[in-house]
Amino acid sequence: MRKKILITGASGFVGYHLVQAASEAGLEVHAAVRKTSDVSEIKSFVDRFVYPDFKNKDSLLELLELEQYAYIVHAAAMTRAKNELDLVEVNVGYSECLADAVFESNIPLERFVFISSLAAIGPVAYDAPAINEQNDYHPVTAYGRSKVLAEKMLDKYVDNKLSIIRPTAVYGPKEKDLFVLFKTLNTGLDAYIGKSPQKLTFVFVKDLVNAILNACFLDKGGKKVYNITDGLVYDRYEMATIFKKYTAKSLYRFHLPLRLVKGVAQAMDLAYKKSNSIPVLYPERLNELTAASWACDISSSIKNIQYRPIYDLDAGLKVTIQWYRDHKWLK
Repeated sequence: MRKKILITGASGFVGYHLVQAASEAGLEVHAAVRKTSDVSEIKSFVDRFVYPDFKNKDSLLELLELEQYAYIVHAAAMTRAKNELDLVEVNVGYSECLADAVFESNIPLERFVFISSLAAIGPVAYDAPAINEQNDYHPVTAYGRSKVLAEKMLDKYVDNKLSIIRPTAVYGPKEKDLFVLFKTLNTGLDAYIGKSPQKLTFVFVKDLVNAILNACFLDKGGKKVYNITDGLVYDRYEMATIFKKYTAKSLYRFHLPLRLVKGVAQAMDLAYKKSNSIPVLYPERLNELTAASWACDISSSIKNIQYRPIYDLDAGLKVTIQWYRDHKWLK
């Protein structure tokens, strides 16, 4: 009999790759999605779709005890919102309701894996040691702050079967946020904010989902936390250099003054005040885009959950760019 896994956020970018990997690992996959979600691309990997109410612990308890899940991965999250309280409601409130139900339920739970973000820790100074799991929280965005609150909320389950995964910037087929950068590069423009050096980290989505499943299968004991990257550190120009390598595009590199970009971000923030939409560039977003270092130590995940990233940025971007081209996202 196959063990059951419940994956929230299953229709999202990471969720797509996670349900596929979980199915290939021989698990019975239950995907938690909204009734309005487009599930056409994941339905072949999913044994059952469920529609939980993350505000109702009793209904969550009913679902969990009915299905008797061995593994639960909470990947659903809100990454941006007009109001920070909306981020807190979803990323903290919904997560707490689910966690309370999970650890109160009578199920054969082997691991509950919560997907957080390196944004909870925030960047460090350029010459600072690499970020590890003991770093203090210094988030620079509302999203990061919401993930801090979620992680602190989970402290009450320190003795339970809980793993927290903090990925750095995730990329790969179907990803849409970094794709904005690829679209810009595809026009021949290679733009940077300011001239200060940066240390950047990335993780290819297939490596991330392997880390998540390894946490499910291999993690033991009480709460564990893992920062996840591909194990390498890149300068700010590396992604464009690799993009040029695999597309043969001619790129015009230029640097925009930070003061100018801050002014544009503030103007866009004001222009969108009464809109339901969120601009591509806003003041807090600059905190991440101009951060000095996201260098990260992944030795804990290597030791405890046998995390072995396969894709460096060159190998991962080769696959990603080809996917974008095959699916007409890039011409």
